[in-house]
Amino acid sequence: MSSELRNFLAIPYDELEEMNLGAKEQRKNRASAAKVRDERLDYLEREKRIKAVTVLFSDLEGRLHMLDYDKKFLLNSWDNLTFDGSSIRGFTAQRESDLRLGIDWPAFYWGPADVFGPGKVLVFGDVIDKNGTPYAADIRGILKGYAEGLYKKKGYTLNAANEIEGFLFQGADAERRYHETHKFDYVNTGGYYHSLPGDVLRTFIDTTAEVQRAMGFQNEKDHPEVAPSQFEINYSYGEVVQAADQIQLYKLICRQVATRMGCTVSFLPKPVVGVNGSGMHTNVSISKGGKNLFWDPKGEEMLSKLGWEFVDRILTHGNDLCLLLNASVNAYRRLDPHFEAPNQIKASATDRGSMIRIPIGNERSMRVEVRSVSPDANPYLVMLSIFKTGLDGETSKIKNLRQAQRYLPDNIYDALGNFRKADWTTKLLGEDVKARYADLKQASADRCPRLLGTFVKAPEVQYHHDVYNQFLWNLF
Repeated sequence: MSSELRNFLAIPYDELEEMNLGAKEQRKNRASAAKVRDERLDYLEREKRIKAVTVLFSDLEGRLHMLDYDKKFLLNSWDNLTFDGSSIRGFTAQRESDLRLGIDWPAFYWGPADVFGPGKVLVFGDVIDKNGTPYAADIRGILKGYAEGLYKKKGYTLNAANEIEGFLFQGADAERRYHETHKFDYVNTGGYYHSLPGDVLRTFIDTTAEVQRAMGFQNEKDHPEVAPSQFEINYSYGEVVQAADQIQLYKLICRQVATRMGCTVSFLPKPVVGVNGSGMHTNVSISKGGKNLFWDPKGEEMLSKLGWEFVDRILTHGNDLCLLLNASVNAYRRLDPHFEAPNQIKASATDRGSMIRIPIGNERSMRVEVRSVSPDANPYLVMLSIFKTGLDGETSKIKNLRQAQRYLPDNIYDALGNFRKADWTTKLLGEDVKARYADLKQASADRCPRLLGTFVKAPEVQYHHDVYNQFLWNLF
């Protein structure tokens, strides 16, 4: 169809960056949600070139969902949006399916028209139960409430940044066709840092980085990773909910750019046996009044007492949390010590096989790096489990806890068993949500061969929650 008669919103990249950074600053400074809401509604009313608002939310497993609301409809109904929760895995049963969708106005983004289409803006939503409270299986809402509660009670700001690795493979829908092809084809075999300007992998990285920059990510560095066709695009710290939102946007941007190039981005932790898998190293810290509470120039590795207590609680509950941080059958292929796997339940400043690393830092950058997280995990569950465990969990009486030779599970069944029997995961999620999550993971596990073996099986890709395809699931 001709576009000559249309006049939809399309903003240059430099202007997009300025607008998104302005919104990010409002969010960072905790501007009144009501004030931000009124500003956004006024903007939508005035900007005639916007046709729709894309509202984003995530299911219990972390899969991103998007609903486009006509702008004129949204302006009249933004406080009364409903959707069918029974269609979302891990949400309501069919007999009680209606849920509400609130708009988190500070979590508002302008996207490049050449990637997301002209005439649209994006905003994250809060899933709300019929009684008006945050929906228990909407972990974003639970994380948001937890973080806001800590800020009001203790003045704590929870900070996070993630190093998210992924693969770029040849052909569109390579994951969804894996049960037919039984292989992934690399676009590049150069490896760590080796990718010539203009080749497919470098073009993908450059394009994705441009989109992230335009959306206010404040990029730091990007490069090919160790494995062939593997990449990592890093960006700056953010408050915990915003950081988790950016993980969802990062993956969405990567997939969109790859699709437009006729390729597939995969965040499977170990899509190819014999090369390094993909991780999502999660760097966290806590600040109060602008001061980094993890920094102590006299502390061991310059990490404060609070920081070490945080580390010890996560190590204590390492096996309890493993299923939340490694959420798929395929994730347990990555926990292989032959490929720099962070499968040892200990902390170290140097050993990259440790579940937790204490990177070199200063007063501004001191942090704790949880390395055992896979890129297909629900980012809101990751953040909630790490921060809540680090602050509220128990501390084991194990001697030399930080050096003890203990290991994370090497298969999802052991991780499931640890998760189900742990009292801490019940406190973390509540009995109902814990049971729902465990049942979803059990169903995925039972669709796959029990033993991982030496090659990636079709079912562990076909029935992976991040590759979820209604048609494929209906074949089961």
